[in-house]
Amino acid sequence: MVERWRERDIKGEGERDIEGVDHCCGFLSVDDLMRETRGRRRSPSQIITCGGEHCYYQGIVRDIPESFVALSTCHGSVDEETKYIELMVINDHLMVRLFCWSNVWCSDVTLPSQIFKEQLNTRIVLVAMETWAADNRFNIDDDPMVTLREFMKYRRDFIKEKCDSVHLFSGNRFHSSWGGASYMGGVCSLTKGGGVNEYGKTDEMAITLAQSLGQNIGIFSDKKRILNGECKCDDRWSGCIMDDVGFYLPKRFSNCNVEEYHTFLNSGGGACLFNKPLKLVDPPECGNGLVEPGEECDCGSPAECEREGEKCCQKCTLTQGSKCSDGLCCNNCQMEFMGVVCREAVNDCDIPENCTGNSSQCPPNVHKMDGYSCEKEQGRCFNGRCKTKDRQCKYLWGEKATAADKFCYEKLNIEGTEKGNCGKDKDTWVQCNKQDVHCGYLLCSNISPAPRLGELQGGLTSFSVAQHSASLDCSGGHVMIDGDSDLGYVEDGTACGTERVCFNHKCLPLQEFNFSTCPGTTEKTICSGHGICSNELKCVCHLGWTGDDCNSTSPLSYLVVGPTASTSGFTSTNIIIGAIAGSILFLALILAATAWGYR
Repeated sequence: MVERWRERDIKGEGERDIEGVDHCCGFLSVDDLMRETRGRRRSPSQIITCGGEHCYYQGIVRDIPESFVALSTCHGSVDEETKYIELMVINDHLMVRLFCWSNVWCSDVTLPSQIFKEQLNTRIVLVAMETWAADNRFNIDDDPMVTLREFMKYRRDFIKEKCDSVHLFSGNRFHSSWGGASYMGGVCSLTKGGGVNEYGKTDEMAITLAQSLGQNIGIFSDKKRILNGECKCDDRWSGCIMDDVGFYLPKRFSNCNVEEYHTFLNSGGGACLFNKPLKLVDPPECGNGLVEPGEECDCGSPAECEREGEKCCQKCTLTQGSKCSDGLCCNNCQMEFMGVVCREAVNDCDIPENCTGNSSQCPPNVHKMDGYSCEKEQGRCFNGRCKTKDRQCKYLWGEKATAADKFCYEKLNIEGTEKGNCGKDKDTWVQCNKQDVHCGYLLCSNISPAPRLGELQGGLTSFSVAQHSASLDCSGGHVMIDGDSDLGYVEDGTACGTERVCFNHKCLPLQEFNFSTCPGTTEKTICSGHGICSNELKCVCHLGWTGDDCNSTSPLSYLVVGPTASTSGFTSTNIIIGAIAGSILFLALILAATAWGYR
């Protein structure tokens, strides 16, 4: 994966906390994970730590003149890979007093896990639990959004388990039709990855949890598509989980919900969902599909094993000659070769992951560190997503919407009115400074009458600006979501000029962010020019290069020299040979690999 750098995109030194991408890939014992607190003070708890697009390559075989080899290493899309929501549950004091006669009663996620597994190819895995036996750690308000904000502060300050989402089960009754609240698309985020849910009957609670987790993973129920009749729900009696229609206990996601989840993943969301849990709250059990202590493998239930894993794994033991039984880097019970792409990049801000050659599991999902340019330098990477005004307009107002002309921003956002501003100070609209106009109110063209999600506060703001005998459409709206978040503003991380990005309605130079750097970074190159700096501040080397700074060649360099255009539909490793007779070159490849082994 050779990337040519025209200019360096990341500047600045220093350190920076990276949020929202914690990997919960190593766990303590069950006793450590199931914690009970008595009184206001928490005893110290140990921190749990972690124990593509470009999948086509072409090159030449070393020492074989006029040879040519093309290699496809694609393994399919993120939609096809099983995802895991590593969930922590906290039971408040009233919940414990009224309902929690046993830990099982307080933490049963069986039904939502089954729903997510069957319909979203995503498993909900309980990895930690906490009960407040004496009193609550903060005030539980009747307004679920107020409680949610306080709960996320509690998570940030006191919860050390690095899991994907943390949910509070409360014995209180909230003033909400859903009986809870959660942040849209907040999974993987330390400050947004969670929800609060009132407890009731087990089946009712299961659906409330499914709704909350659905919001966490970016499912919002597109209002425009629902009104147009595009969203189908298979269960007409019960309705669908994320909808307000139906009679009792819906257990289905609509086709739109599934598409929304896939869009969330393919836009760079949910990066933490791709690592496989190693240890759970529940005791080890052969047949749950997760390899636990004492097991060599676990292909799941008898039906699942018969369908895909029985040849390699029987009764949680590898069959004779098998090195693995599951994982994106396991092929016919053997480890895939080093360098095979096991997870493709989903956008310009993502990084494809390659098999290591010594594990059946694809490495943790990482993305480019914040600040990389993306989409032909029209945007900037921020938390794994390419932030552009055009993308935001489409997300909020539909596919036909586009970002308004820059003249709209320059004309309106400097006024400090409802139809153009840089936020609000109490009851007063704030004028944008001239250099900040592209970081204020989000102005779009060709918007729909209603937003795809959230609640429109007030009416649409439509304004036409004349420029060079043309009429420019400058429209927007204040769209509220998660209680007090307004989607009607340009998002943080959006490009607002050369080497500048938006943050808190200000257009700031990249240097002010003090982005940390990876090894091998100079004024002109990153990772010695042979890799990409990830959000973990580690170099991900292009194939053919290795080392912390990607400055050493690896054994694969003679075979793979760079990417070609990706083509969808290939899901297994294929070698396509040209220039000379296929069979002759295939032998040459084997001889070349053998020669390397004897060096």
